[in-house]
Amino acid sequence: MEEYGFFLSFNNYEEVIRLPVNPEMLEIKESGDGKSYSIIELGEINAIAYPKLTELSIESMFPAQWYPFVVYPASEVQEKESRLLKPYEYVAMIKRWMVSRRPVRFVFTGLKQLESNASDQTGTMADWLKEAADRAAQTFTGDMGINMPVSIENFTWKLSAGNSGDIEYTLALKKYVFYQALAVKAAGNVVKKQQQRASEKTAAATYTIQAGDSLWSIAQKKLGSGSKYKALQKLNGISDSELKKLQIGRVIKLA
Repeated sequence: MEEYGFFLSFNNYEEVIRLPVNPEMLEIKESGDGKSYSIIELGEINAIAYPKLTELSIESMFPAQWYPFVVYPASEVQEKESRLLKPYEYVAMIKRWMVSRRPVRFVFTGLKQLESNASDQTGTMADWLKEAADRAAQTFTGDMGINMPVSIENFTWKLSAGNSGDIEYTLALKKYVFYQALAVKAAGNVVKKQQQRASEKTAAATYTIQAGDSLWSIAQKKLGSGSKYKALQKLNGISDSELKKLQIGRVIKLA
C-alpha cells in the first residue's frame, strides 16, 4: 500500500516540516471569476473569465506524544520520538512564516517510489523532499501529487480537551503566483503638461474696427439696432470727438 505525505517548506527548502498526522481530508477549491449580466429580451448571461487562484484547506493535529497514526518517511522509522517536534514548535514556525510575508511550498506526494532513496542516511529531509516534489504531478492522473507555492491565508489552532497537550489546527492555503514589478525609465526630460482647469467665465464679445465703420453701423451689424451705438460709446469710453473718426484696428467690447 502506498503511503502519502504532506509537507510545508520555506525559503527554497531551507526549512521543511512534514505534517506529523496526515489530514483525513484535503479540500481543494477551484472556482471561476465570471460575471453575470441581465440583457433585455435575453435574460441573464454569464461572461466567463480566468479562474481564481486555487484554494486548499486541511485539518489535522500536532501531537504532543507518539501515536500509532503519527507518520514519517521510511528513513525516519528509527528514533521516532526524537524526530517529533513539540506542538508549539510547529505553531511558532508557521506563525513566523506568515509574518515574513513570503510564500511557502505545499507538497502532497506518494512515498512508495522513493523508499530506496529514503534509506540513504546521508540525504537530508530537504534533499528528499526536493526529489519528491519533482515527482509530484500537479494533476490527479497517474500518481497523485501536488507541488504548489502557496500563501498561508488562515491558521487556526486550539488545545485539545484533556491534558494530552495536542494541538488541533486548520490551515487555509491559496496558490501563489510569482510576479515582479517592471521598472520604467523616462526617455529624456519628459515633462507632463498639467491640465488646466476649464474656466467658467464666458469670453467677452468684441469687434475690431475696420475702415468705413461708424459706431452706428457697428451697433446695427452686431447688436441689431443702430440706436444702440450710445451703449457702445459708453461701454468703451469713446468721446464725442472720436465718433467722427474711429481708430482702425481698435478692439471694442460689444457687451
